[in-house]
Amino acid sequence: MSTIAEAIAADKTTIDTPKPGVDRFVLLCVAAATLALGSMIAWVGSARLLTLFAIGGGLGVALYHAAFGFTAGWRNAIVSRRSRGLRAQLLLLAVCSLLFIPLIATTDARGAIAPVGGFVVLGSFLFGLGMQLGGGCGSGTLFTVGAGNRKMVITLVAFIVGSVIGTIHLPWWLNSPSLGAINLAASLDPLGAVMLQVALLAGLAYALVAVERERYGRVEPLLRTGQSLKLNRLITGDWPILWGVIALSVLSLLTLIIAGSPWGITFAFALWGAKALAAIGVDMSQFAYWNTPYFAAQLEQSVLLNITSVMALGLLLGAMLAAGLAGRFNAGSQNQLGAKQVSAAVIGGLCMGYGARLAFGCNIGAFFSGIASGSLHGWVWFGFGFIGSVVGVALRPRFGMSN
Repeated sequence: MSTIAEAIAADKTTIDTPKPGVDRFVLLCVAAATLALGSMIAWVGSARLLTLFAIGGGLGVALYHAAFGFTAGWRNAIVSRRSRGLRAQLLLLAVCSLLFIPLIATTDARGAIAPVGGFVVLGSFLFGLGMQLGGGCGSGTLFTVGAGNRKMVITLVAFIVGSVIGTIHLPWWLNSPSLGAINLAASLDPLGAVMLQVALLAGLAYALVAVERERYGRVEPLLRTGQSLKLNRLITGDWPILWGVIALSVLSLLTLIIAGSPWGITFAFALWGAKALAAIGVDMSQFAYWNTPYFAAQLEQSVLLNITSVMALGLLLGAMLAAGLAGRFNAGSQNQLGAKQVSAAVIGGLCMGYGARLAFGCNIGAFFSGIASGSLHGWVWFGFGFIGSVVGVALRPRFGMSN
């Protein structure tokens, strides 16, 4: 594989292939950046924010080392009917539903509960399409940028632009008809919601297994033969995807407990873009979204006081650390980006940014955290995001990208 993005797309774990050595320069840069950012977070924030910064770093390591790409998992299921990546996501959702729903129901923790309406349908469709053209989802964009992928930097910038445009348009969209927020735990009771979700996720996994077995005669397991626990693999990567499920489950649960709300990503992009516009003199208070008390306060204070931003920065550095440990930082830097690839990155990023705002989150904030919280909008996001991905996969060859 010539690039990190292609390696993630393939979603394969190599057992015996020798790896490059640890990149000490990258590790030194990560250490310096972590020390500087950590010191600033401790200075302006609190020990709680510093802890969430560290959890974000852990998420970056886990995503990179396990090559846990939502985009690739969906594309593999659509194109080749290989379902290992998607089944790992369903397992992650089932585990976190078991952990999140009872905790949210019995504590002050808030779930990622959002309204269901046409804006969620359109937003999730755009996001699904965009992540196939852009080459990564919300989490995938961050961790591949952290690992030095140049194309994903373009996707991230467009993602930020699309997010800001989405905040400007969102109040108009919210005036359209909707069903309101539907919390399955409140409608059914927590136990009923957990049982329903686990049953649905198990049914989807069963269907994926049946389709893969019919085509290939066998199903790729989540833990392949020979992928035993070894300390060097734990540090330098090439994790079995099942390790990624375990790490992401634990770190997501810690996020819910410490932050008081589930893991999210894309509000940070909207905030960064809005602060950049404010810095060059744009009056963001003219827009209804940024004129509400909460968002106006977020715009006024340091990004290092915003939980989503702090965790996103931690995720970037965690991915950079993981790439340095694997000796794969900036892999594929010799490759030239053509006009088609750049166009796909821009269009994909804009679609994801805009779609995430309309749908109240991305593959993490809406799909993962929404379903794990028992929110119906998470399931709507899943369905229409997947349809968008089908369209995005069909469009990829037009931009010179293989499937």
